[in-house]
Amino acid sequence: MNFAATLRIALLALRINKMRSALTMLGIIIGVAAVIIMIAVGGGAQARVEEQIRSLGSNIIIVMSGSMTSGGARGGAGSQPTISEDDGYAIGREIEEIQAAAPTLRGSGQVVAGNANWSTTFYGITPDYLEVREWAVVEGRGFEQAEMNGAGKVVLIGQTVAKNLFGEASPLDQVIRVRKVPLTVIGVLDRKGQSMTGQDQDDILLMPIATARKRVLGSALAKSRSVGSIMVKVNQGADMASADARMRELLRQRHRLQPGQDDDFFVRNLSEILQAQEASSKVMALLLAAVASVSLLVGGIGIMNIMLVSVTERTREIGLRMAVGARANDILTQFLVEAVTLSLIGGVIGIMLGIGGSMLIAQLAGWRTELSAGSIVLAAGFAGAVGIFFGYYPAKKASRLLPIEALRYE
Repeated sequence: MNFAATLRIALLALRINKMRSALTMLGIIIGVAAVIIMIAVGGGAQARVEEQIRSLGSNIIIVMSGSMTSGGARGGAGSQPTISEDDGYAIGREIEEIQAAAPTLRGSGQVVAGNANWSTTFYGITPDYLEVREWAVVEGRGFEQAEMNGAGKVVLIGQTVAKNLFGEASPLDQVIRVRKVPLTVIGVLDRKGQSMTGQDQDDILLMPIATARKRVLGSALAKSRSVGSIMVKVNQGADMASADARMRELLRQRHRLQPGQDDDFFVRNLSEILQAQEASSKVMALLLAAVASVSLLVGGIGIMNIMLVSVTERTREIGLRMAVGARANDILTQFLVEAVTLSLIGGVIGIMLGIGGSMLIAQLAGWRTELSAGSIVLAAGFAGAVGIFFGYYPAKKASRLLPIEALRYE
């Protein structure tokens, strides 16, 4: 018997018992849909982490000032200014693994533009800051060297600040006041979105570090070279641990720290933190898919049970077919095709429900989902494999029936 005839007979048998066939497929439908939805949710979480890594800038190490002890009370990181601009320049100049190092000063305050005002954070930066953060200027221009050296009254603003101060109008060449100091907007930064901690990275002002020190932050820092932090970008492919160790050694030498003496600075390797979160999101995605795949196994067991019942009900039919010349392989193929057909039809319906469910979750719950062709192919392939695996035993049992005993079966 050819395969086309076997398929036609299998479909006819399934059509005769429509309700039973639908209930048998239900486990596969739920399993495939659940696998696709869980992989999409996990993929969305992983994509979000990757976006955060890109928004922060890849291979980032942050050096922060040390702590201060007063009256027995120890301050936190940055409570004592122990690092300087010159430390940043030395890191970028003397450590070959370092692509760029950007000393920064940080402050906050009310920003006023005309009748609008907004409280935000501002940073005094060097030109390397935008390279370290991989941050582009989408409108206007960046800082010129003369503005960096001469404490120019110019500023770059983030998208959130631009929206709250100027609405839909262009902020370029507009004058804003930061702590009563007038600064001209020369550029608008590209959108970065939220950080891992939920902070809006676009709610920011950037100005030359000399401007922040001499004009905005006040006379206390005017003659000082100290900075709050140094953002360091390691060359792509370079050993982060080696760069970290060499940077610590250089800073200890520059700060004249003796062996056994604690560092007077703090180092944070953000790439390790982000990579750990990315790895955990991958594990979570795999766990969700594994839990969802249990539904497919349950659906496969249902197929096996129904096919065993079908073999019992159709014993006389099997005996009659064998009596008129059907071989054992023909019977095996027929029941196996029925099982696989149930799985594949259920798989197709499950794929449609999975895609629709993923879109619905994204719309109603606001979660990010990432549908991929790979997850759909995987779910469909698994559904077919379940049909073959759980359908083989009932099919094999049917093919081993003896014609005389099958015809006598009541």
